[in-house]
Amino acid sequence: MAHGRRTLPWLLLLLRVCVDICDGRFAIPLRVSVERMNSSVDVDWTPLVRIPGGRAAAAAALALASDPAGAVRFLDMVDNLQGDSGRGYYLEMALGTPAQKLNILVDTGSSNFAVAAAPHPFITHYFNTGLSTTFQPSGQAVAVRYTQGNWEGGLGTDQVSIPKGPNGTITINIAAITASDGFFLPGVNWQGILGLAYPLLARPDSSVEPFFNSMVRQTGIPDIFSLQMCGAGVSASSTADPAGGSLIMGGAEPTLYRGVMWYTPIKEEWYYQVEVLKVEVGEQNLNLDCSEYNMDKAIVDSGTTLLRLPANVFNAVVEAITRTSMIQEFSSGFWEGTKLACWMKGETPWRFFPKLSIYLRASNTSQSFRITILPQLYIQPITDMDGTLDCFRFGVSSSANGLVIGATVMEGFYVVFDRAQKRVGFALSSCAVSGGAALSEIAGPFSAADVAADCARGSLKEPLLWVISYALMALCAAILVALLLLLVMPCRRHHSRSGEITDQSSLVRHRIK
Repeated sequence: MAHGRRTLPWLLLLLRVCVDICDGRFAIPLRVSVERMNSSVDVDWTPLVRIPGGRAAAAAALALASDPAGAVRFLDMVDNLQGDSGRGYYLEMALGTPAQKLNILVDTGSSNFAVAAAPHPFITHYFNTGLSTTFQPSGQAVAVRYTQGNWEGGLGTDQVSIPKGPNGTITINIAAITASDGFFLPGVNWQGILGLAYPLLARPDSSVEPFFNSMVRQTGIPDIFSLQMCGAGVSASSTADPAGGSLIMGGAEPTLYRGVMWYTPIKEEWYYQVEVLKVEVGEQNLNLDCSEYNMDKAIVDSGTTLLRLPANVFNAVVEAITRTSMIQEFSSGFWEGTKLACWMKGETPWRFFPKLSIYLRASNTSQSFRITILPQLYIQPITDMDGTLDCFRFGVSSSANGLVIGATVMEGFYVVFDRAQKRVGFALSSCAVSGGAALSEIAGPFSAADVAADCARGSLKEPLLWVISYALMALCAAILVALLLLLVMPCRRHHSRSGEITDQSSLVRHRIK
């Protein structure tokens, strides 16, 4: 009897562990935030010119992107995005027959093309699959969970075209979203998500061909796309979405960037995983082991609002900013993202803060290059207070699942995702300027002799995590059989009493976020 009472809590606890392993979905770091912040003042949080430039040499270096057949006209794609970092950057797409137009969030940190297929209080319209004569449901369910929000629905195929994209119509996999939680947010103007990462991140498995893979295969365009995101300095309280930037499919448009394009190798083809060698605040090196910057992984993700840093790196950055800035006493809530910092209207706080620099491994792996953002990119305007105060948020946050180069950084650069040559390129964005001054810098090469040959050696790819999960499931099954035998035999002899299970068993429940 005592044996049965002792065994039952352990059995239920193990059952909870096994259920969570079986149910575990690995989080994809989408984090388009229309969040509410607390401040010392009552903040009413409203949810969230191109400059000619470029070089002939840069155009020649990207001759791969030229398309004599005329399927790709890069200038036709310029300014095809709307939005900003707080609400995400989205592209107008036409789905089905007859065409239904929706705005689709551009996300390089996931791989599913998914659209709302049912009404939702936070969206104005959705893709009605019943009205499309070309929609073909597969009967397969799909669910995706991000660091913020999740959705579920059914897979199918349909025809898609992009009014300001490559010519023609392609047939692609579509996830029709029928239920979601925390995915569609108040104030956003998009009704779906365009995952541009690799098949390994596709759900329910990598057999679901991602959108861009289908486009390359069906149209023959080069396996390369590039992003310019022009929301730098745009207040998240702005009610109108400006022309937010450009998604160039098939190559890079030289007029959208200035100077030299610097490339860093893609370490693994799942996310766009890169290798960070060093981080500086001002001119001060944080002096952390380079593996700290790549803890879990370091990725380039347009669907993440902020620059997200592993906890140790984030704490070191905040400490360095506090030490080197002209403001010594800031509420911890500002750094944690729960409070705004406000100044009298017309006062700009950026002179109080240092630059932030990230060193990436160069194509020549013995070298690195440095991308730098000025305070205007990470001390971000939010709203004014009765015309008397200008308020700002901290555009950097702590991360439990790796370093994420999100929109806060990407807005300073024209970013080329050269999948054909397995590299990501950075150049100065022609729209990252304020008052005629650039808001970002890029420099190199620098020697990488003082860092490890492989700073990303500690990261775990998601397929490996699945293997570990399945192994744990098998182990759980074996242990459960043994525990059941131990539990049933004593219970057959003693039916008068049973052990109580407290809510403490719920403490073993853990979901990756």
